[in-house]
Amino acid sequence: MLTMHPDCQNCGTELPAEAPGAFICSMECTFCAECAEDLDDRCPNCQGELMDRPTRAKALHTKYPPARERRYKP
Repeated sequence: MLTMHPDCQNCGTELPAEAPGAFICSMECTFCAECAEDLDDRCPNCQGELMDRPTRAKALHTKYPPARERRYKP
């Protein structure tokens, strides 16, 4: 099950689990579309490929809640 981090770890943009626009690598590092493009779809942490993160239906948030811990560190 994906952790579904709530923000871009590069710029802090909100990335709700139910909304498109998030990109992840195989280690679940999470970036917004703009940062992923700036990074040329390559994770700066592990050098893995950044791919579209699937969305999670809001109806499933109670049973499978997205992460609350923010990854952005200014």
